[in-house]
This record gives sequence, C-alpha cells and structure tokens, in this order.
Amino acid sequence: MNRRRFTRNLAGTAALGAMGAAAQNPRGHPRKIEPDWESIHTHQVPDWYRNAKLGIFIHWGLYSVPAWAPPTGELGKVDPTKWFTNNPYAEWYLNTLRIPGSPTRQHHFKTYGRDFDYYQFTPTFNKETAKWDPSIWAALFRKTGARYAVLTTKHHDGFRLWPSKVANPKRPGPNLSAARDLAGDLTAAVRAQGLKMGLYYSGGLDWTFTSEPIQTMAGLRRMVPQSEEYARYADAHWTELTDRYQPSVMWNDINYPKLGNLPGIFAHYYGAVPDGVINNRFGVGFSDFTTPEYARYDKITEKKWESCRGLGFSFGYNQAEGPEHVIAPDKLIALLVDIVSKNGNLLLNIGPRPDGSISDIQLDRLHKLGDWLAVNGEGIFDTQPWVRASASDKGAPDVRFTRKGDSVYAFLLERPSSNAFTIPGVIAAERSTVRILGASADSEWAQHGRDLEVTVRGTLPGNAAVGVRITPEPWQVVKS
Repeated sequence: MNRRRFTRNLAGTAALGAMGAAAQNPRGHPRKIEPDWESIHTHQVPDWYRNAKLGIFIHWGLYSVPAWAPPTGELGKVDPTKWFTNNPYAEWYLNTLRIPGSPTRQHHFKTYGRDFDYYQFTPTFNKETAKWDPSIWAALFRKTGARYAVLTTKHHDGFRLWPSKVANPKRPGPNLSAARDLAGDLTAAVRAQGLKMGLYYSGGLDWTFTSEPIQTMAGLRRMVPQSEEYARYADAHWTELTDRYQPSVMWNDINYPKLGNLPGIFAHYYGAVPDGVINNRFGVGFSDFTTPEYARYDKITEKKWESCRGLGFSFGYNQAEGPEHVIAPDKLIALLVDIVSKNGNLLLNIGPRPDGSISDIQLDRLHKLGDWLAVNGEGIFDTQPWVRASASDKGAPDVRFTRKGDSVYAFLLERPSSNAFTIPGVIAAERSTVRILGASADSEWAQHGRDLEVTVRGTLPGNAAVGVRITPEPWQVVKS
C-alpha cells in the first residue's frame, strides 16, 4: 500500500540554489572573457536578469507607417504552409509585399500604388518620430512593472534606428536610417527610470541583401545572407551598437552569417558589459537564455529563458487588429505567472505608431498588468521557482508557485467562486501564516490531508489571478 509522507522541500531548495549559483556574482564572470568559445562559455547569467521577470519589447520602424497585416492568428496556430503569404506580423510587411497575390500586396497596391517603394515610407517615419517623447515610454515601462526594455534597432528590412557610420553596400543613401538617434534617446530615457536597456538586431535576415521573398519555413534559414560582405556588415553593426550604447541585452534574430566573427563579437560585448546577456538566436551552441516565441515551456527549466510575444498577433503596430485579436488582461497576467513559475521571463511587445503613440488597447493591457503587479509583484520579482511549478485538482483552482526567502507564493490563475478555496498538495507548517497579497490581514487556514484550505477575510483584491503568501515555506506531500 502506498503511504504518504510529509517532507520539507530541502531537496527542491538545494536544487534551486544550484540553479541560482551562477547568479551569485551580479557582474557576471570575474575573469575577462576571451574571444574563444571555452572562455565565452564561462559567462554567468547575472542576478538582474534572473530576477527581472518582465521586459518590454518594442517593434518600431518603417513598417509602422503602413502598419498593416491580415490578422491571421498567433504563431504556431496557423497552417505553416499559409503563414508567409498571410503573415500577421506587420513588421514583415516588405517580405509579404514581395509575395504575388498576398493580402498585403493587394492592400499596398490599393493604398499606395504599384510603384510605391517600401523605403519611400522613410520621410513619413522621420517626420513622425520627431514628435516622440521617449520619457513617456520609459515612465510607462516602469509603471507597468518592467525591469528592462529591448528595442528593435534593425529589423529584417534593414532600416536602422541609430545613426550608423557603417554604410549599407547594397542600398546606400539616406532612406535606410532614421534621422533621429531613436536608440540613443530611448536608452537614455529608460536608464533614467532605473531600468536596463537591451537592443535587438536582425543579424540573420536583411532584405536589402536579398530580393527573393521568404515563402516557406525551409526558405527562412536559406535566406540568411552568407557573403563575406554581409558578415562584415553585421559584425560592424553589433560592434557599433555595443560601443555606442552598452546594451544590457544582446538580442539577435534568425541566425547569423557563418562567416561572422561571433567569438570576437561576444568577447567584445562582455568586455564592455560584463553583466550583459546574449540570447540563443545566433545559431551557435552558446547563449545566456533561450527565446521561445508565442510559446512557453511546460515545466521548470534550469536554463534561464524568455518568452516573447505581442499583445496581439503582430509585433509591429497593425491597424487591422481589433480587440478580439488582443490577449485579455486576465490571460496576460496568468501567462506571466506561469512563465515566472518555470524560471522564465516575459518579454512583452508593444508596437507603437510612427509618432511613438501607443494604441488605447495596448495601453489598457499594460496599465492592467502594472496595477496587478503593484499588488502582487512581491511574489513575481526577485523570486525563484519552487520545487514544482504548478498544482491542480478537481474542484480546486489551477495554481502556480514561486519562492522567495522563507515564503512560497501560490497564485490562483482563476479566481475562486467564493472566499474559501483549496491549494492542493501543500502542507503548511503549524506556525504558518497565510495572507492574500493586497489584503490587510492574514487569512484563516486549515489543513485537510494533503490540501491547504484557505478562508479569506473580506473581499478578494483585484479581478485577475489571486496571490497567496505562505510563510514559512510549507511542507509538500510526497507519495512514496
């Protein structure tokens, strides 16, 4: 006969301590990183990134002027054979425009004419960005609860948001860079708010070096330019971005040319930013974190990770999206909690208009997330995963766990129907206190076998996920 035994989460606590060992030095590895892979692999993920939990992604560029794509659906939920022709990513406007018969091509011809070149959007973008106040964004990010931001300095269209001194050999001229140093202005504003600033750069795709549209997933990797000329161009850009802005996050996309000097680029970056982090999209066997897109892991993952997604189906602003295409506030909050419980960060994207204004529905989601975090953030920020990420049982709420110090936080992803609810599989210590985050007094609780039953005094705060702090760290039921 199986017997249940009660055991303290010592094994889980020790395992998480090992997970976080790399974060003990907040400035990264104490030794200088050399331009070789053995040395680069010694870099350690810093505390600030492990603890940040929430970042803001910003997709902003020429594609923000036409700001149009068919709202087909989320990545991973659309037939991949139809994805590129019906691409819901507005930032892919140029590629989709190149595909005969695509909805974007039809829209472009009808709206701008057959002879209107994509890069003719540059004067409009430059005129509109002159109106932008970066301090408004930075204050919004802070109020939302984000600890860092990542700006797209060059997306796949090759248009740059900083005054690069590296000329494009395929498309020289004024229409390939913003007139204003948008990257620099935002970096200064974000850091003035006490947040970290990261930079995205599309090192793998640059459509100024190619003319054939990407129409299949197989073609996606095939269209990475592999010439010596492009490799030197991308290398020079990453070096320039490092030297000018010292970004805290080096966020590459869609692989990298094989002739690129990545050991040199990485060593140079870590020399300039010892507590910086590098993502996994360079296509090599090294990264500080992984980046599932419109996806998340289903269990606690030891390697640090970051899920990125738009509020709707697109990263760039898409005027064709309506409220029905945008994630609901309660779903967004539950998404963040789930990701954090499994050792992840959420990089949540906004797509501004050319003048820097943000749509009402995107602002609504950020404000509601920020309001929730103002109450529940203590169980999100600076936490570690607990010995397990989740618990669920018939008739009980779906729960996610985090841990900080001597407390465990249990988040009920669905609000209970009454002030009495069950947290399954948790055994509280006799001297435990249980408090709903945002409440002014402790809650009553009782142990019923393997389940913790909580009765709330007063009303439950908010209208989304409910956070419960249990101190000291509870015991857990383990079946032997």
